[in-house]
Amino acid sequence: MKKILITGINGFAGSHLSDYIIKNKFGEIYGTYQSKTSNFSNIKHIVDTLSLIKCDINTPSEISAAIKQADPDYVFHLAAKSFVPDSWKSPHETLQSNILGSLNVFEAIRNLSPETTVHVASSSEVYGMVYQDELPVKETNPLRPFSPYGVSKAAMDLLGYQYHQSYALKIIRTRAFNHTGPRRGEVFVASDWAKQIVSIEKGLHSPELYVGSLTSERDFTDVRDVVRGYWLAATKGDPGEVYNICSGKTHRMQEILDLLLSFTDKKISVKKDPSRMRPSDVKTLYGDSTKFREKTGWKPKTSLKKTMGDLIDYWRGKILS
Repeated sequence: MKKILITGINGFAGSHLSDYIIKNKFGEIYGTYQSKTSNFSNIKHIVDTLSLIKCDINTPSEISAAIKQADPDYVFHLAAKSFVPDSWKSPHETLQSNILGSLNVFEAIRNLSPETTVHVASSSEVYGMVYQDELPVKETNPLRPFSPYGVSKAAMDLLGYQYHQSYALKIIRTRAFNHTGPRRGEVFVASDWAKQIVSIEKGLHSPELYVGSLTSERDFTDVRDVVRGYWLAATKGDPGEVYNICSGKTHRMQEILDLLLSFTDKKISVKKDPSRMRPSDVKTLYGDSTKFREKTGWKPKTSLKKTMGDLIDYWRGKILS
């Protein structure tokens, strides 16, 4: 069996990728988590099938020990500080983890396991300021990141390219656009709205839902389609290349909110909360995944309605009355 190491396995994407690998019997899974206080709720249903390794990627010796223990055929590098608004509040921590943490991962693989195939989960946030005549965004678009998070992901992304070019490491990068679904952290917009709705349903919150911008347009894909894309990138993608993973369609945030509200019979008033607005933002962002589809045969399978329905059902099961 193949040996597969997932950094940040207890996170949103890491847990779904683990589900996909287990379901398809692709290999033996090792996964890193940061500390004894890490939250394992996302993987509690599969934890007995995983080999978990305590590892802070910011500590070179710990990621080296994890690589030695797993001796992986594949590494999926998902560990990151991933909430964009937090990157304005804690830019040092974001850049430290996402850039230097990734550097530690690449160095450990270069020194200990240079034949390992490495998937690097970059982000559409690297594109940042995209002009109307550049839509849909291709992989060749200039990188003009708008947030410290976007800057950190762009640096990680380019480090992956550099380590392939300099050391012939088998690194494949993907830039996933917005993705959501069950287990998404409550700080992320659609999940935050779903949690608010369920809290109102269960009488834990007044019937008021607080939002930021509703005019932005984004490209949403279900997380289960995205992690299937991660696997296909690692097994069918070309080392050194970068691929967009996205639906190629835009949805206004108002549309996302209306869809979530359609799953409840509660009468809820929507109120703007200035604290939820970003210091800088792009009005419209959607991608072109033609390159990835042609290389791997990937395409999204999950409807937006199912994604949002599963998300709100996740919160219904998580929040007790």
